[in-house]
Amino acid sequence: MYVKARAIRTQSPLDAAVATPLVAALMLSFGLTSAAPADEQVATPVQVVALDECDPATFNAVVGPDFCKNVALAFVAPFATTLADLFAKAAAGAPDPSWDFEPDSLRIKQGTPLIVVNQGGEPHTFTPVANFRGGFIAGLNGGQAAVPECAAGFKDVAVARTRILQGSQLQVAGLTKGEHHFQCCIHPWMRVTVKVD
Repeated sequence: MYVKARAIRTQSPLDAAVATPLVAALMLSFGLTSAAPADEQVATPVQVVALDECDPATFNAVVGPDFCKNVALAFVAPFATTLADLFAKAAAGAPDPSWDFEPDSLRIKQGTPLIVVNQGGEPHTFTPVANFRGGFIAGLNGGQAAVPECAAGFKDVAVARTRILQGSQLQVAGLTKGEHHFQCCIHPWMRVTVKVD
């Protein structure tokens, strides 16, 4: 909302004494204030990036058209990972390191928001969990049970709200002091630990 201010000419000290509180009250009623107090600072967000190297041909043939939108190095071998290789590596307990959150751990001050950007080719989640374990796709869990926070998959609104589509971002704010764990409920080896001071 924009409010055009008009100069008020005062004729006497009494007029000034009435006008100043009146202008202040009007500014507050319209949500207008002067500059923020010096001790109130806006925290600069910290970025976390979700990465993967899905192979569009094999992922899209199974999951559906345009599921994998990897345009970076997808057509250059050996950078792209086929869907079969992704499952095979996870089952062997050596999940593909190209599926990752960067950084894996960070320390922030309370009040600092996180901006999680998906620069990969397929969707991910950035779901808060009490402890790291498996996600909702058993074949990618490497034998681990699913964490309770991920078990229901996208049927759980709390998980669905943490989904980050390709090229989009998610903001996480209001973290309390202490240690917080986040993982992708689809690719559970994608994990971040955030320490809040």
